[in-house]
Amino acid sequence: MRIRVVHETIYSYEQPARGLVQVLRMRPRDHDGQYVRRWRIDPSVDGRLTEREDGYGNIVHWFTPDEASDALVIRVTGEVDTNECHGVVRGSVERLPDPFYLRETDLVAASPEIQAFADSVGAAGDRAVLPTLHRLHAAVHAQVGFAPGPASGAVTAAKAFEAGAGICQDIAHVFIAAARHLEIPARYVSGYRLDEKAVELETPHGWAEALVPDLGWVTFDPAYESGPSEAYIRVATGLDYLGAAPIRGSRTGGGTETLDVTLRVELVQAASKAATRS
Repeated sequence: MRIRVVHETIYSYEQPARGLVQVLRMRPRDHDGQYVRRWRIDPSVDGRLTEREDGYGNIVHWFTPDEASDALVIRVTGEVDTNECHGVVRGSVERLPDPFYLRETDLVAASPEIQAFADSVGAAGDRAVLPTLHRLHAAVHAQVGFAPGPASGAVTAAKAFEAGAGICQDIAHVFIAAARHLEIPARYVSGYRLDEKAVELETPHGWAEALVPDLGWVTFDPAYESGPSEAYIRVATGLDYLGAAPIRGSRTGGGTETLDVTLRVELVQAASKAATRS
Protein backbone atom coordinates (compact mmCIF):
# COMPACT_ATOMS: atom_id res chain seq x y z
CA MET A 1 0.00 0.00 0.00
CA ARG A 2 1.01 3.62 -0.35
CA ILE A 3 0.87 5.73 2.80
CA ARG A 4 1.05 9.52 3.01
CA VAL A 5 2.39 11.31 6.09
CA VAL A 6 1.97 14.99 6.96
CA HIS A 7 3.63 15.70 10.30
CA GLU A 8 4.10 19.16 11.84
CA THR A 9 5.93 19.85 15.08
CA ILE A 10 5.22 23.39 16.24
CA TYR A 11 7.38 25.18 18.82
CA SER A 12 6.43 28.55 20.32
CA TYR A 13 8.78 30.42 22.65
CA GLU A 14 8.00 33.15 25.14
CA GLN A 15 11.00 35.07 23.81
CA PRO A 16 13.22 34.56 20.74
CA ALA A 17 15.32 31.44 21.31
CA ARG A 18 19.04 31.64 20.51
CA GLY A 19 21.51 28.86 19.79
CA LEU A 20 18.71 26.56 18.75
CA VAL A 21 19.75 23.07 17.55
CA GLN A 22 17.20 20.45 16.51
CA VAL A 23 18.25 16.84 15.89
CA LEU A 24 15.72 15.12 13.63
CA ARG A 25 15.31 11.39 13.09
CA MET A 26 12.38 11.79 10.76
CA ARG A 27 13.38 10.29 7.42
CA PRO A 28 12.75 6.58 6.73
CA ARG A 29 15.13 4.43 4.71
CA ASP A 30 14.33 1.87 2.03
CA HIS A 31 14.42 -1.80 2.94
CA ASP A 32 12.50 -4.93 1.93
CA GLY A 33 8.81 -4.07 2.13
CA GLN A 34 9.37 -0.32 2.43
CA TYR A 35 10.14 2.06 -0.45
CA VAL A 36 10.29 5.83 0.09
CA ARG A 37 8.74 7.48 -2.95
CA ARG A 38 9.20 11.05 -1.74
CA TRP A 39 10.05 12.71 1.57
CA ARG A 40 10.66 16.33 2.59
CA ILE A 41 11.68 18.05 5.82
CA ASP A 42 10.89 21.76 5.79
CA PRO A 43 11.70 24.10 8.72
CA SER A 44 9.63 27.28 8.81
CA VAL A 45 12.64 29.58 9.34
CA ASP A 46 15.85 30.01 7.37
CA GLY A 47 18.83 28.01 8.56
CA ARG A 48 21.16 25.12 7.89
CA LEU A 49 19.77 21.59 7.52
CA THR A 50 22.53 18.99 7.30
CA GLU A 51 22.19 15.24 6.87
CA ARG A 52 24.30 12.49 8.40
CA GLU A 53 24.00 8.97 9.79
CA ASP A 54 24.10 8.02 13.47
CA GLY A 55 25.66 4.93 15.02
CA TYR A 56 22.46 2.92 14.61
CA GLY A 57 22.29 3.58 10.88
CA ASN A 58 19.44 6.10 11.17
CA ILE A 59 19.33 9.12 8.86
CA VAL A 60 19.72 12.18 11.08
CA HIS A 61 19.23 15.83 10.17
CA TRP A 62 20.65 18.68 12.23
CA PHE A 63 18.86 22.02 11.93
CA THR A 64 20.25 25.35 13.17
CA PRO A 65 18.33 28.58 12.39
CA ASP A 66 20.21 31.58 11.06
CA GLU A 67 18.63 33.92 13.62
CA ALA A 68 16.84 33.80 16.95
CA SER A 69 13.13 33.06 16.55
CA ASP A 70 10.06 32.95 18.79
CA ALA A 71 8.46 30.15 16.74
CA LEU A 72 9.58 27.15 14.71
CA VAL A 73 7.63 24.61 12.69
CA ILE A 74 9.24 21.40 11.42
CA ARG A 75 7.02 20.09 8.62
CA VAL A 76 7.50 16.58 7.27
CA THR A 77 5.64 15.35 4.20
CA GLY A 78 6.11 12.14 2.28
CA GLU A 79 4.76 8.99 0.71
CA VAL A 80 5.99 5.45 1.27
CA ASP A 81 5.07 2.20 -0.48
CA THR A 82 4.84 -0.76 1.88
CA ASN A 83 4.41 -4.48 1.28
CA GLU A 84 3.50 -7.27 3.68
CA CYS A 85 6.63 -8.93 5.13
CA HIS A 86 4.92 -10.61 8.10
CA GLY A 87 6.91 -8.53 10.55
CA VAL A 88 10.34 -9.70 9.38
CA VAL A 89 12.80 -6.86 8.70
CA ARG A 90 15.24 -7.55 5.87
CA GLY A 91 17.53 -5.29 3.90
CA SER A 92 17.82 -2.69 6.66
CA VAL A 93 21.05 -0.84 7.44
CA GLU A 94 22.76 -2.52 10.42
CA ARG A 95 25.81 -0.81 11.93
CA LEU A 96 26.05 -2.53 15.33
CA PRO A 97 26.65 -6.13 16.45
CA ASP A 98 23.57 -7.99 17.64
CA PRO A 99 24.73 -8.34 21.30
CA PHE A 100 24.74 -4.53 21.58
CA TYR A 101 20.95 -4.72 21.84
CA LEU A 102 21.17 -6.63 25.12
CA ARG A 103 22.34 -3.48 26.90
CA GLU A 104 20.19 -1.90 29.57
CA THR A 105 19.46 1.82 29.64
CA ASP A 106 17.80 3.98 32.29
CA LEU A 107 14.50 3.75 30.40
CA VAL A 108 14.73 0.05 29.61
CA ALA A 109 15.92 -1.67 32.76
CA ALA A 110 14.21 -4.83 33.96
CA SER A 111 12.95 -4.29 37.49
CA PRO A 112 12.56 -7.38 39.72
CA GLU A 113 8.86 -7.37 38.82
CA ILE A 114 9.62 -7.33 35.07
CA GLN A 115 12.22 -10.05 35.54
CA ALA A 116 9.72 -12.30 37.31
CA PHE A 117 7.13 -11.53 34.63
CA ALA A 118 9.57 -12.37 31.83
CA ASP A 119 10.68 -15.59 33.53
CA SER A 120 7.06 -16.73 33.89
CA VAL A 121 6.42 -16.06 30.20
CA GLY A 122 9.62 -17.84 29.18
CA ALA A 123 8.72 -20.92 31.23
CA ALA A 124 5.11 -21.10 30.04
CA GLY A 125 5.68 -23.05 26.81
CA ASP A 126 8.09 -23.72 23.96
CA ARG A 127 11.49 -22.28 24.94
CA ALA A 128 12.44 -21.47 21.33
CA VAL A 129 12.92 -17.73 20.73
CA LEU A 130 10.07 -17.01 18.32
CA PRO A 131 7.30 -18.75 20.33
CA THR A 132 8.64 -17.08 23.48
CA LEU A 133 8.46 -13.66 21.84
CA HIS A 134 4.90 -14.24 20.66
CA ARG A 135 3.89 -15.19 24.21
CA LEU A 136 5.70 -12.13 25.54
CA HIS A 137 3.92 -9.90 23.03
CA ALA A 138 0.52 -11.19 24.16
CA ALA A 139 1.44 -11.03 27.85
CA VAL A 140 2.72 -7.44 27.72
CA HIS A 141 -0.36 -6.37 25.76
CA ALA A 142 -2.57 -7.90 28.47
CA GLN A 143 -0.51 -6.56 31.38
CA VAL A 144 0.07 -2.93 30.30
CA GLY A 145 -2.92 -1.13 28.83
CA PHE A 146 -2.48 1.29 25.95
CA ALA A 147 -3.36 4.89 26.84
CA PRO A 148 -2.75 7.10 23.74
CA GLY A 149 -1.10 10.43 24.44
CA PRO A 150 1.87 12.68 23.62
CA ALA A 151 5.33 11.18 23.69
CA SER A 152 7.63 11.68 26.66
CA GLY A 153 11.02 10.18 27.34
CA ALA A 154 10.59 10.24 31.12
CA VAL A 155 8.66 7.02 31.83
CA THR A 156 10.74 3.93 32.52
CA ALA A 157 9.71 0.38 31.75
CA ALA A 158 9.49 -0.28 35.49
CA LYS A 159 7.09 2.60 36.10
CA ALA A 160 4.89 1.65 33.14
CA PHE A 161 4.77 -1.97 34.30
CA GLU A 162 3.89 -0.93 37.84
CA ALA A 163 1.16 1.43 36.59
CA GLY A 164 -0.27 -1.19 34.25
CA ALA A 165 -0.78 1.44 31.55
CA GLY A 166 1.23 3.66 29.25
CA ILE A 167 1.62 5.19 25.83
CA CYS A 168 3.05 3.15 22.96
CA GLN A 169 6.68 3.88 23.81
CA ASP A 170 6.19 2.81 27.44
CA ILE A 171 4.67 -0.52 26.42
CA ALA A 172 7.49 -1.09 23.92
CA HIS A 173 9.99 -0.40 26.72
CA VAL A 174 8.39 -3.09 28.90
CA PHE A 175 8.59 -5.61 26.04
CA ILE A 176 12.23 -4.72 25.33
CA ALA A 177 13.24 -4.92 29.00
CA ALA A 178 11.60 -8.34 29.36
CA ALA A 179 13.13 -9.66 26.12
CA ARG A 180 16.63 -8.55 27.11
CA HIS A 181 16.21 -10.20 30.51
CA LEU A 182 15.53 -13.42 28.58
CA GLU A 183 18.82 -12.81 26.69
CA ILE A 184 17.03 -11.90 23.47
CA PRO A 185 18.44 -8.77 21.72
CA ALA A 186 15.68 -6.17 21.33
CA ARG A 187 15.42 -2.55 20.25
CA TYR A 188 13.03 0.38 20.04
CA VAL A 189 11.56 1.54 16.71
CA SER A 190 9.96 4.89 15.94
CA GLY A 191 7.77 5.55 12.93
CA TYR A 192 4.19 5.81 11.75
CA ARG A 193 1.22 3.47 11.87
CA LEU A 194 -1.72 3.76 9.50
CA ASP A 195 -5.11 3.61 11.20
CA GLU A 196 -7.85 4.17 8.64
CA LYS A 197 -10.33 4.82 11.46
CA ALA A 198 -8.23 7.68 12.86
CA VAL A 199 -6.31 9.62 10.19
CA GLU A 200 -5.66 12.54 12.58
CA LEU A 201 -3.20 11.33 15.24
CA GLU A 202 -1.63 12.82 18.35
CA THR A 203 1.89 11.52 17.92
CA PRO A 204 4.09 9.20 15.83
CA HIS A 205 4.12 5.56 16.88
CA GLY A 206 6.69 3.39 18.65
CA TRP A 207 7.14 -0.38 18.81
CA ALA A 208 9.88 -3.00 19.19
CA GLU A 209 12.00 -5.42 17.21
CA ALA A 210 13.61 -8.57 18.59
CA LEU A 211 16.25 -10.83 17.08
CA VAL A 212 15.22 -14.37 16.14
CA PRO A 213 18.00 -16.84 15.19
CA ASP A 214 17.97 -17.86 11.51
CA LEU A 215 15.19 -15.35 10.81
CA GLY A 216 16.52 -11.91 11.73
CA TRP A 217 14.86 -8.89 13.29
CA VAL A 218 11.14 -9.38 13.82
CA THR A 219 8.63 -6.66 14.63
CA PHE A 220 6.39 -6.70 17.72
CA ASP A 221 3.91 -4.01 18.73
CA PRO A 222 2.47 -4.89 22.16
CA ALA A 223 0.38 -1.71 22.22
CA TYR A 224 -1.90 -3.54 19.80
CA GLU A 225 -3.12 -7.12 19.91
CA SER A 226 -2.53 -7.75 16.22
CA GLY A 227 1.00 -7.94 14.88
CA PRO A 228 2.63 -5.29 12.66
CA SER A 229 1.80 -5.28 8.96
CA GLU A 230 2.20 -3.18 5.83
CA ALA A 231 0.42 -0.38 7.71
CA TYR A 232 3.73 0.56 9.41
CA ILE A 233 6.44 2.97 8.25
CA ARG A 234 9.72 2.24 10.03
CA VAL A 235 11.85 5.38 10.56
CA ALA A 236 14.52 4.98 13.27
CA THR A 237 15.82 2.48 15.82
CA GLY A 238 17.65 2.75 19.14
CA LEU A 239 18.26 1.09 22.47
CA ASP A 240 15.21 2.98 23.74
CA TYR A 241 12.94 5.90 22.81
CA LEU A 242 15.66 8.51 23.28
CA GLY A 243 17.87 6.86 20.67
CA ALA A 244 15.11 6.97 18.05
CA ALA A 245 13.07 10.04 19.08
CA PRO A 246 11.80 12.02 16.06
CA ILE A 247 13.05 15.36 17.46
CA ARG A 248 15.47 16.23 20.23
CA GLY A 249 17.04 19.64 20.67
CA SER A 250 18.63 22.32 22.77
CA ARG A 251 18.46 26.11 22.91
CA THR A 252 19.59 29.19 24.81
CA GLY A 253 16.94 31.51 26.25
CA GLY A 254 13.45 31.70 24.83
CA GLY A 255 11.62 31.40 28.15
CA THR A 256 8.68 29.05 28.33
CA GLU A 257 8.32 26.62 25.42
CA THR A 258 4.99 25.44 24.01
CA LEU A 259 4.89 22.33 21.84
CA ASP A 260 2.07 21.23 19.55
CA VAL A 261 1.94 18.36 17.05
CA THR A 262 -0.37 17.78 14.11
CA LEU A 263 -0.14 14.47 12.27
CA ARG A 264 -2.00 12.83 9.42
CA VAL A 265 -1.24 9.27 8.30
CA GLU A 266 -3.51 8.21 5.45
CA LEU A 267 -3.86 5.58 2.77
CA VAL A 268 -3.17 6.81 -0.75
CA GLN A 269 -3.38 3.51 -2.65
CA ALA A 270 -4.07 -0.10 -1.79
CA ALA A 271 -1.30 -2.66 -2.09
CA SER A 272 -2.12 -3.79 -5.63
CA LYS A 273 -1.80 -0.26 -6.98
CA ALA A 274 1.23 0.67 -4.87
CA ALA A 275 3.15 -2.22 -6.39
CA THR A 276 3.16 -0.38 -9.73
CA ARG A 277 5.60 2.47 -9.34
CA SER A 278 5.52 5.39 -11.66
